[in-house]
Amino acid sequence: MVKMINILEECKNAKAIGIGSHLRPDGDCVGACMGLYLYLQKELPEAEIDVFMEQPAEIFSCIEGVERIRTDFQSQKEYDVFFVLDCEKERTGEAERFFDKAAKTINIDHHVSNKGSADLNYIVPTASSTCELVYDLLDKEKMNEAIAKAIYIGMIHDTGIFQYSNTSPKTLQIAAELISYGFDFSKLIEETFYQKTYVQNQILGRALLESILFMDGHCIVSSVDKKTMDFYHVKPTDLDGIVNQLRNTTGVDCAIFMYETASLQYKVSLRSNEKVNVAKVAEYFGGGGHVRAAGCILSGTFHDVINNLSLHIEEQLKQENEP
Repeated sequence: MVKMINILEECKNAKAIGIGSHLRPDGDCVGACMGLYLYLQKELPEAEIDVFMEQPAEIFSCIEGVERIRTDFQSQKEYDVFFVLDCEKERTGEAERFFDKAAKTINIDHHVSNKGSADLNYIVPTASSTCELVYDLLDKEKMNEAIAKAIYIGMIHDTGIFQYSNTSPKTLQIAAELISYGFDFSKLIEETFYQKTYVQNQILGRALLESILFMDGHCIVSSVDKKTMDFYHVKPTDLDGIVNQLRNTTGVDCAIFMYETASLQYKVSLRSNEKVNVAKVAEYFGGGGHVRAAGCILSGTFHDVINNLSLHIEEQLKQENEP
């Protein structure tokens, strides 16, 4: 059993506390970082607390304090305690140097690929989300509505509104406790998960229209190149959710969505059902994630990337079908 961390005890004498997470922040990343930030700010008012992250999507502006996220990474400050949430330190980009110089480091994550590189590690791959783990570590008597709201947002995004297989009875119990704080949870679900801008719907439609079924219909792939992204004026955050929609295709065991980040370089997202462990596929190429949701970055042409991924996906499907 993973040892619990007493967050307030570990930060008791800290004058400077930093929080970092992975590049291209998703809902769990933003919710966990901001939930922890709001908690520490409330309980340790004398400490300076900074959150370092790339600019989150506009849908997360409903989280209190999100406008105070530092996106420049130019600080020369050295931190008494530095948290890395929802990833290992190597995925924090420029924030990794704050981690390396900090007097004490704490890593909280639920990705199975994270082996833990901090002084204190709370890594539980069976948890639905990093937000669920942050909730584990907070003193419930010291929480408020803003903290609960941030954590809830992260949980709904990483569980697909509690429909993914990472949802446990504990996850639902925590969700029930969070909504008891009184925020409008149905509005949060609608505005942060389901609603799309016109441009987001356009690029989703384009990605679905140009998708390709292969491996006898067991796999589906779609790709958006830089030229198309520029044409529609879309950012990487506008592509969130496309891979999940691809996975919803009848008969598909594994879905691949990729977008061009540079010439001959793609950010790849993978989603699957119980027949394919996409974390294993992603880890082979230097990425990581969960058994049913993972990602990596690959170089080459579109066909190069698909051929490389296909070898590993097909191998797992063959093993699954062996008598």
